[in-house]
Amino acid sequence: MAVSVRVQTEPFDPGALTNALTGQDSRCGAIASFVGQVRGGDDLVALELEHYPGVTEQALGRIADAAVQRWSLGAAMIVHRVGRMEISEPIVFVAAAAPHRRAALEATGFMIDILKTQAPFWKREYTATGSHWVEPRAGDDEAAAAWLAGSKELTA
Repeated sequence: MAVSVRVQTEPFDPGALTNALTGQDSRCGAIASFVGQVRGGDDLVALELEHYPGVTEQALGRIADAAVQRWSLGAAMIVHRVGRMEISEPIVFVAAAAPHRRAALEATGFMIDILKTQAPFWKREYTATGSHWVEPRAGDDEAAAAWLAGSKELTA
């Protein structure tokens, strides 16, 4: 079982990251992934993410480890960018390799939903008229709570 987490300023190639998981564990017949990218609209020009170095990587590692345990994954990967990103640039990559598709899909959903509430990232949006910090969304808390209901692996 392999867990890989990275926080970086450099852009990443989601296809190359997926390929890195392919064939890593012969027991795994499924690889599922999620790529989040900077969404345009509402006069958004760019997005900036800040994090708490060291603590953020530990949080991501705990999330990936919990997914591995819960779904018996062969591999879990989280790559998250920080710094300034332009419209359509990838922000986050989350992937799971599992023996079967359902486990890979569910683990991927779990990791991205939990990451949104338990990893220390702060988001600033830049528009044509200025910038502002983005407050956490209630929907993110609800999604994480649904995964964690009755669970002891992570606390909400």
